Amino acid sequence: MDPLDDLLPTARPLLDRVDQMLTVAGAPADHRIWDELRRVRLLPGDAARAVASLQPVALGAAGPEIRAEAQACAEVAAGLPAPGEWSGPAAEAYDEARQRMAAQLSGGDESLDERLEATADLAEALREWMEHTRDELARVVAEALGSSEAAALMSAAATMPPPDADIVGAADVAAAILRVIADNYDYATDLIRGSADLASALPM
Repeated sequence: MDPLDDLLPTARPLLDRVDQMLTVAGAPADHRIWDELRRVRLLPGDAARAVASLQPVALGAAGPEIRAEAQACAEVAAGLPAPGEWSGPAAEAYDEARQRMAAQLSGGDESLDERLEATADLAEALREWMEHTRDELARVVAEALGSSEAAALMSAAATMPPPDADIVGAADVAAAILRVIADNYDYATDLIRGSADLASALPM
C-alpha cells in the first residue's frame, strides 16, 4: 500500500461526483478542463484508476535480472576459446567466427550485453516513473479532498441542472487531476519513444 492506495477509497465519492458533473453538465467553454480531457481522453475517475493499476513493484526485480543476463553474455564472450596452437585456414576461419560471436555478445554499442543493459535502464526508469506518477496523483487527490470545491460538491444536493458554481468546481478538481496524469504520461511517452530501437535491434 502507498499513499494512492490509501487515498482512492476515500476519494471515490468525490471522483464519481466530478465524473457525473462533467458527463451531465459539462463545463464552461473556456475552462482548462477541455485541454486536459483532450490530452488524457478519460474522465478523472477512470484516469485515476488507470494510474492506480500501475504496479512498480512488478518491475522491481526486472533491472537486476536483465543486468545479470548482460553479465552472462560478457562472460560467455570472454570465455570463447582461442585457437591456441591450432593453425591453418580452418583455425583462421574459426578465430574469425569466434571474434564475430564475441563482438555480438559483448563490447560494442550494438552488442547483446549493451542492449540488455539499456533494457534494464528502461525497466528501472519505468519503475521510477510509475512510483513518481502514483505519488504525484496522490498529492493532487489529497489536495482535492481538502479543497473548498470538494466540500461544496459533496454537500450539495444532486439537483439538475446543478448550480454554475458546482459545475466550475467540478471542472477545477477534474482539471487538476487530469493535468498531473497527462504531464506524467507525456514523460512516459517520451521515455518509450527514446527506447523504441531496442526491440528492433536486439538479436533474435
